[in-house]
Amino acid sequence: MERTEACKKIGEALAAYFEGTPSYCEPYGSGHINDTFLVVADRRYILQRMNHSIFPEPEKLMENILGVTSFIRKKAEEEGKDATRASLVVVLTKDGKAFFKDSIGSYWRVYEFCEGTVSRDRVETSEDFALCGEGFGAFQQMLAEYPAENLSEPIADFHNTPKRYENLMKAVAKDACGRVASVSEEIRFAVAHREFCETLEKAHKEGTLPLRVTHNDTKLNNILFDEQTGAPVCVIDLDTVMPGFSVTDFGDSIRFGANTAAEDEVDLSKVSLDLSLFEAYAEGFLKGCGGRLTEGELALLPEGAIMMTLECGMRFLTDYLEGDTYFRIHRPGHNLDRCRNQFALVADMERKLPEMKSIINRLNK
Repeated sequence: MERTEACKKIGEALAAYFEGTPSYCEPYGSGHINDTFLVVADRRYILQRMNHSIFPEPEKLMENILGVTSFIRKKAEEEGKDATRASLVVVLTKDGKAFFKDSIGSYWRVYEFCEGTVSRDRVETSEDFALCGEGFGAFQQMLAEYPAENLSEPIADFHNTPKRYENLMKAVAKDACGRVASVSEEIRFAVAHREFCETLEKAHKEGTLPLRVTHNDTKLNNILFDEQTGAPVCVIDLDTVMPGFSVTDFGDSIRFGANTAAEDEVDLSKVSLDLSLFEAYAEGFLKGCGGRLTEGELALLPEGAIMMTLECGMRFLTDYLEGDTYFRIHRPGHNLDRCRNQFALVADMERKLPEMKSIINRLNK
């Protein structure tokens, strides 16, 4: 295959990694943060231009990724598993670095392509969701002994819910777009949950919720599945790996995957927690964790789901009040619709909290 136009545009980065000219290089995947290319040289690779406006310290980010992926592969070897498929494999530049900075200041990295795997964008069945849980649970199991405190934070206070509440209150006080008067009910909902926002941070300070390596973007399409067996192979998109709580990784999956409606559904009567999907994911997650969670973590898994949903709703509301500058919107009031959706899901989760806890207790026996 002749050299493509994409190869010509990114030749400087390619030259930092590959001898000669790769036979193929084209945009790949559906990600919105980094620019991703499939490269064919002696084998297939993934080349990415990192978005250093969102991740301003790519050096530290790559230190996180190198540390976590090498730890997982070592753990896989110890357990007799295929280490080459247990995690992403970072390819070093010709001069032995984990990333390349080009002449215009862009940062690049390369991964080996994980052959024989597929990704999925949508949860079609409860089995899909259970396998998603198993994949992210295995991520926790493999990294249970990793010193999470050694990781940097690519995005400071990413899942610090009290901080997200403070940001919302600042936006309310400033009222930059004159929208506060129209969202008094949503603001009251957030204020009523002020004390709850402290739940996980308080549990951590009291020693019942340990610091873990967390992924922080636990969507279905961030797991690669074996194209033959359908089993989860490894977790990808590791840019937001940082210290955090296992229950928030669990909770964010429930937030997106067990809602009976789309995240921006305006008919709130359609919004609820699907307990059968909650149970499917919880069963897979606990299986993947392999008994590595503490009793404190197990007890707070349902609260993790509520917390991530509440936090997301507050972030949507904050962005709405600040003029829709962070989340991409497709219609006027889109972020407000999202906020109301998430708050409706919080309310339903709170009604079903005893059932969620009962499910976790039953699965943990």
